[in-house]
Amino acid sequence: MLLQVGGMRSALGLLAVRRACCLSRSNHTSPRTLEYKPIKKVMVANRGEIAIRVFRACTELGIRTVAVYSEQDTGQMHRQKADEAYLIGKGLPPVAAYLDIPDIIKVAKENDVDAIHPGYGFLSERSDFAQACADAGVRFIGPSPEVVRKMGDKVEARAIAIRAGVPVVPGTDGPVTCLSEAQEFSNTYGFPIIFKAAYGGGGRGMRVVKEYEELEENYQRAYSEALAAFGNGALFVEKFVERPRHIEVQILGDKYGNIIHLYERDCSIQRRHQKVVEMAPAVQLDPHLRDRLTADSVNLARQVGYENAGTVEFLVDKHGRHYFIEVNSRLQVEHTVTEQITDVDLVHAQLHVCEGRSLPELGLKQDKIRINGFAIQCRVTTEDPARGFQPDTGRLEVFRTGEGMGIRLDSASAFQGAVISPHYDSLLVKVIASGNDLPAAAAKMNRALAEFRVRGVKTNIPFLQNVLSNDQFLYGTVDTQFIDENQELFNLKPVQNRAQKLLHYLGHVMVNGPTTPIPVKAKPSSIDPVIPPIPLGEPPVGFREVLLREGPEGFAKAVRAHKGLLLMDTTFRDAHQSLLATRVRTHDLKQVAPFVAHNFSNLFSVENWGGATFDVAMRFLCECPWKRLQELRALLPNVPFQMLLRGANAVGYTNYPDNAVFKFCEVAKENGMDIFRVFDSLNYLPNLMLGMEAAGAAGGVVEASISYTGDVSDPMRQKYSLDYYLKLADELVRAGTHILNVKDMAGLLKPESSRMLIGALRDRFPDMPIHVHTHDTAGAGVAAMLACAEAGADIVDVAVDSMAGMTSQPSMGAIVACTKGTKFNTGLPSNSNVYDYSEYWEVARGLYAPFDCTATMKSGNADVYENEIPGGQYTNLHFQAHSMGLGHKFKEVKKSYTEANKLLGDLIKVTPSSKIVGDLAQFMVQNSLTRAEVEERADELSFPLSVVEFLQGHIGIPHGGFPEPFRSKVLKNMPRVEGRPGASLPAMDFQALEKQLRETHGDDITPEDVMSAAMYPKVFQEFKEFTHQFGPVDCLNTRLFLDGPKIAEEFEVELERGKTLHIKALALGDLNKAGQREVFFELNGALRSVLVKDTVAMKEMHFHPKALKDVRGQVGAPMPGKVVEVKVKQGQTVEKGQPLCVLTAMKMETVVNSPLSGTVVRIYVNADSSLEGDDLILEITE
Repeated sequence: MLLQVGGMRSALGLLAVRRACCLSRSNHTSPRTLEYKPIKKVMVANRGEIAIRVFRACTELGIRTVAVYSEQDTGQMHRQKADEAYLIGKGLPPVAAYLDIPDIIKVAKENDVDAIHPGYGFLSERSDFAQACADAGVRFIGPSPEVVRKMGDKVEARAIAIRAGVPVVPGTDGPVTCLSEAQEFSNTYGFPIIFKAAYGGGGRGMRVVKEYEELEENYQRAYSEALAAFGNGALFVEKFVERPRHIEVQILGDKYGNIIHLYERDCSIQRRHQKVVEMAPAVQLDPHLRDRLTADSVNLARQVGYENAGTVEFLVDKHGRHYFIEVNSRLQVEHTVTEQITDVDLVHAQLHVCEGRSLPELGLKQDKIRINGFAIQCRVTTEDPARGFQPDTGRLEVFRTGEGMGIRLDSASAFQGAVISPHYDSLLVKVIASGNDLPAAAAKMNRALAEFRVRGVKTNIPFLQNVLSNDQFLYGTVDTQFIDENQELFNLKPVQNRAQKLLHYLGHVMVNGPTTPIPVKAKPSSIDPVIPPIPLGEPPVGFREVLLREGPEGFAKAVRAHKGLLLMDTTFRDAHQSLLATRVRTHDLKQVAPFVAHNFSNLFSVENWGGATFDVAMRFLCECPWKRLQELRALLPNVPFQMLLRGANAVGYTNYPDNAVFKFCEVAKENGMDIFRVFDSLNYLPNLMLGMEAAGAAGGVVEASISYTGDVSDPMRQKYSLDYYLKLADELVRAGTHILNVKDMAGLLKPESSRMLIGALRDRFPDMPIHVHTHDTAGAGVAAMLACAEAGADIVDVAVDSMAGMTSQPSMGAIVACTKGTKFNTGLPSNSNVYDYSEYWEVARGLYAPFDCTATMKSGNADVYENEIPGGQYTNLHFQAHSMGLGHKFKEVKKSYTEANKLLGDLIKVTPSSKIVGDLAQFMVQNSLTRAEVEERADELSFPLSVVEFLQGHIGIPHGGFPEPFRSKVLKNMPRVEGRPGASLPAMDFQALEKQLRETHGDDITPEDVMSAAMYPKVFQEFKEFTHQFGPVDCLNTRLFLDGPKIAEEFEVELERGKTLHIKALALGDLNKAGQREVFFELNGALRSVLVKDTVAMKEMHFHPKALKDVRGQVGAPMPGKVVEVKVKQGQTVEKGQPLCVLTAMKMETVVNSPLSGTVVRIYVNADSSLEGDDLILEITE
């Protein structure tokens, strides 16, 4: 350590000696008329990366450095990079602080500053600042005040150029003082014209006007921007040269009249007249034109006696004619590319010239300046190209740069934890790439940008990568219209940001609890299930091979010809719907799927999709149901998949256009679905037929279902008699079903009724495969299914033992054991495999303890034969009763369910008809109403919407018709649906829907997404918003998903094969003023933190309201910023596109226009209001 310190001291000592020797040598070898005065201390009157750039150069030359900073910049890096740092502009707005000349001079004098470097922007081109420095005896590192004045005044600079023989664009002789002067110029020269700030550059105060109607608005905006950026709103007007190249020449002069150029830069790639990508030298520039440009630049500099660094800017039209634009009497942002190709340190040169040294003394002679290779600079900014390059603000949660050979980084205050404010420029870092030529430099730049990781704010990196890959760019044939004319540059590759989004999700759960509603206060088990051993190699051939080879008809014949009883496993869907509120995640299904593929290949099918699992996946599990189907298909390729299709309702609870049902089945089949179990909750044949046709047209196996209720063995209950079911079966077989299904949702089939119904169906349809589905609520499920098998059923439904019984299906292990050694042998392997399968689910079930029906229900109940409540609904009603404090009244709820069923005419109770009965039952309990009271007061009660819509005919016509006079009393004069509800709906326009989704969510919309949005528009919208905020949470294990990690817990998350995150939860911070808590993690060994809104705490704090995206009349702020002007009043009528208000952020103004025509009903902001993105500005009603 001592050696290192000694070495550092020695190095500093040598540096001082070198400067002293250099000083002595120059005094003796270079006769001069000016005194050489070394600089000992430099202040940079600027901020960000340019301040740091100058500090570094000063440190290399042994010069002490001083930073100044505003109150808003206390956390900025430039003040830490300097040897000393002082606050300026106390109490002033952010930009005004850096324009406070008296305070800057005062700080310089008080701290013995020899020279001030102005950087770029702010005061860098203000002659009064250069003069103030001279008056205070402080050197200004730049041209003399008089030259700064002449060059800063665009009109005078133009006159000087004319005297020097340099071509200029037609324009006003002086700054315009009013709109009428601009109108007069446009009348003379025509459009397009361009406004330019007379006292500054960088694109501020610059506006192109293409037609007369735009003139006034753009004049006002340009004036306002120039005033805000440079303290003077003066503008001049020029004829706008269309499609030019923007070429600029770097010049350097000393105090002795020596002027050289360092060749040109091409800055044609611009947006809003601000440079985005700069290159040196200009590609495909005619050598003669290069000579003219450089010669004109040097002549112009000599005309005014230019000293120090500067840039002469030109427009070059398509004919090769060049026009002088302006001189920037300062260092340019893009000076870096010139340094790279000439090996000249321009800041060193500035400092030495200011000290009084000559260019020849510095070895800077024109004949020695050579172009060496090629350089590109990209400005990485916090701007969102997808939203018109609107500035983004926020906290940098992650900041990692790209480095390596040929890459230079000039950064500002870009580091993890830095806050990007709306007060200043949006520049994060300048990336400079060097290579032998343009393609080589572009390749290095592309690679470096790909290595960047910036999280917490949007950046323009994806846009820059598109530019660098564009053929026109790589050929060097760009002009200033390049960005506007290449809209494919805005086809931005989405940034995945998966790791940081997952941290946000975990932090959200740690602060606010689970994102999915939890019915009971129970914690997920801390024990993860052990996956049973899985053999190597491919799984054995199963029934799906028959289906793929012989098609649906051949498959049905093979099923009927099969010896023994076939089983369908409902563990992957209906079992957990009944026991665990449909909450089982794909993560846990995927774990055990390969085991099922290898050990249960003889299954008829696995029921794993459709029904309630479709919307619940998005709504509560925050995962894509289609992705579940795709992933399970890949892991379980040999066993047919079966889904639940609600006839004309597809997988929804409403009516859809016919083409939507057909399209849904088509997409499901393409994604791996095999068998479509089609049912209708009322056994309404028109709805059933549509579902069957859709499934058949998609190429699926059609399994038409008879929804069962009542008791065919009870002669006293004849509404749903054996004859009713046989006639219904006749219709389904005649319609072409491949398999006939009996769907016993409430578990009402007793052994005797099973024998009667299945025996009659078998006698009627000897060649038709028969499949029976039931629930074990009463505990007689195994006996009933064995009776079905004896009566001729080919397939029965089971669930693995630990997921069977109660409101689920009968036990797989019990059926396998009971049929072993009989003609009904299931053909499944030994029970040991069933036990291993069951053990996995027994432990996995513990992860879902908050949803487990056993939290409130300890057993099944034979009273289901009376109330006829379907299995899944039985569980849900039990949960609801307990959550509402009615757990002790569940018996009363069940009784009301029975009464509600009778009120509605004794319905078949399957989703959604079962929900209608349940809604009416809860309505009766909550209002303490008996059946008689409901019937008597039916014309005055406010019934649940589901009940009203049922009576209107929205889900079809029930067997036996609607209950009268109850229906008429409820509906009164309300409209009624005649016939099949969906028949009159217009066809769905899927192309229009896809276009709308792409506009809202980007181009990564799939056909599956379109179907999700068609089925559940609002649920899909919320799901996409969730994934945009939190990413793909399906890679988290279930305990972390539901409960989040414990402090100090370490865990791994596999994003994809070969990409694993190592995460440790570290700490939870206190509540801040914004209602947030900072949550700390360690990610792959690096410290990360996220800010999470505490939703409970925020309810007690006041915040500006947000604009709701789905309410057209709510106008939100397109970006964070400050309101400059509100252009409308409450009650005013506005037209679509009319300006409503003006926002400013990062010195750029944006006009917010009306999205529709209407009346302003309320304004939520006023001038000087500070807004965050999407803050509500005003409301308009049409």
